[in-house]
Amino acid sequence: MALSSLFTTSGKLKNIKDKLNKKLHYNGSIILGTIAISGSKSESNRLLILKQLYPNFQLKNLSNSDDTVHLQQALMSDSNVIDIGHAGTAMRFLTAYYAVSEDREVILTGSDRMQNRPVKILVDALRVLGADIEYVGKEDYPPLRIKGKKLTNNKVSIQGNISSQYISALLLVAPSLENGMEIELLGEITSVPYIKMTLALLDQLGISQSWNVNTINIDPLQNVDHKIITVESDWSSASYFYSLVAISDNGKVILSSYQKDSLQGDSSLIEIYKHFGVDTDFDKNTITLTKKKIEVKPLFLDLRDSPDLAQTVVVTCFSLGIACDIAGLHTLKIKETDRLVALKIELEKLGASIKVTDKSLHLSASNKINKNIAIDTYQDHRMAMAFAPLAIKVPISINEAEVVSKSFTSFWEDLDSVIN
Repeated sequence: MALSSLFTTSGKLKNIKDKLNKKLHYNGSIILGTIAISGSKSESNRLLILKQLYPNFQLKNLSNSDDTVHLQQALMSDSNVIDIGHAGTAMRFLTAYYAVSEDREVILTGSDRMQNRPVKILVDALRVLGADIEYVGKEDYPPLRIKGKKLTNNKVSIQGNISSQYISALLLVAPSLENGMEIELLGEITSVPYIKMTLALLDQLGISQSWNVNTINIDPLQNVDHKIITVESDWSSASYFYSLVAISDNGKVILSSYQKDSLQGDSSLIEIYKHFGVDTDFDKNTITLTKKKIEVKPLFLDLRDSPDLAQTVVVTCFSLGIACDIAGLHTLKIKETDRLVALKIELEKLGASIKVTDKSLHLSASNKINKNIAIDTYQDHRMAMAFAPLAIKVPISINEAEVVSKSFTSFWEDLDSVIN
């Protein structure tokens, strides 16, 4: 039977709506299959901004996620009102992009949730550089009125422990400024791999940059050489199949297209999931995930460099009945939902004993999993996909399952394809 039978559906998934009340239990069934995952959303969105500034290069294997589609549509639009829906990355990157787009004035807005996600830190930094940005409604939050102009100031300071997307937004537009940019990162620096990803993409385009201690310098560049850049597949999308294999008795899944020297911080999955008995083998551009029988012990982890893995890892621990203590989660409170609170609510419905702070999560070991629970997703794609592998253990349902299209359009079909 198809795993999609477990899920409450609407929108894009109406074709399986008649199955939403079916209760299935796979008893750790064999998982075997091959899946091609689309390009990294994080890389795709950064490269789309760079291509808008430097048109003389081509992109292959772009992400087909809603976030990337929204960003593409926004960049192609000549409207003076740009609505990016739930796409937080697009909101941050476009704020910087429109600020440097001379003679362009736009209102940049989004969904109700987006209008309650703060952008003050980024707006303040851009204003220091000379940007003309006003809040249309509530102070410190979208919508924003942005009047693009030539920015000549080139020095700015920003906290290093905030969302890396604020920092990346500045880095992406920096080389297009006539004086480049010097960014001082204040205090502790988190989400370092995402900053390094942005710098590596600039380097691929021949943009000179350096990062010394807490200062990043980006040199100006007028044009880049013609080239083709192929986007690596998304590692955060791979995480749900790591979880699936970990929870299974004897799963094996092949994923493409991945590389050992990934720019993506979420490739830390390889090491994290060894703890659960999942081996990763590289062969050309594919990885094979194989479950090995091991004694799984409590997990202690700091995810400051890859916080998007938190929901998946916690559900894996709960499914296997082990305790976990995870730190470095302070950025989860400003995502699509407050992910720490959402995790607590949904796991407690399933019978978990869990505590959260503003930056950490503590799950107690338990072999009890309540059956037939409907998981609320809070308009958060990662909530839907993180909980899906739990269906191997007990029948569940996922509310608003179509939300996965934000980052992984074919998720349910791909999940179906590897369940025997």
